[in-house]
Amino acid sequence: MEYYNYIKALHLIFVITWFAGLFYIPRLFIYHIEANTKPQTEKEILINQFKIMTKRLWLIITWPSAILATGFAIFLFVLNPGLINFEWMKVKLVFVFILILYHIKTHMIYKELQQDIINYSSNFMRYWNEGATIILFAVIFLITLKSSTSWIFGVLGIISLSVILILGIKLYKKLRNE
Repeated sequence: MEYYNYIKALHLIFVITWFAGLFYIPRLFIYHIEANTKPQTEKEILINQFKIMTKRLWLIITWPSAILATGFAIFLFVLNPGLINFEWMKVKLVFVFILILYHIKTHMIYKELQQDIINYSSNFMRYWNEGATIILFAVIFLITLKSSTSWIFGVLGIISLSVILILGIKLYKKLRNE
């Protein structure tokens, strides 16, 4: 089963590119939402550019990466079905399910913005941007420590970091508005 490690490597590569897309797209959403406050000419130019950028990122990088990462993960389970017997793997799969829900909700936001429907503030999107980070931390701690409970410390650490980031976002917003 020498090719098992090649499949695993491909899975990891596409997980990384999937997360890259999930990290960057909310940032583009923020810029898109904030472009609506610009004067009309500037607004049109910026929004059209952000629509192109998000479409390319989402449809050419993020979605294909999500599909390939999932496909290679399924292939790994086919090659090594015993993985499902580990408690940490069961917890990881819960986080993968949450990640897929996060991805689908992000897709819904993407579709709304492509249709010029803005249902969220740029401030909300700054918080939304942290969702993928929290999931990534949990999954990395799970697969590194191979414990169904040790990941909690990593997640608590990222939640603490998130609180610090939220405070930083609020401070940045306050300084920007002064």
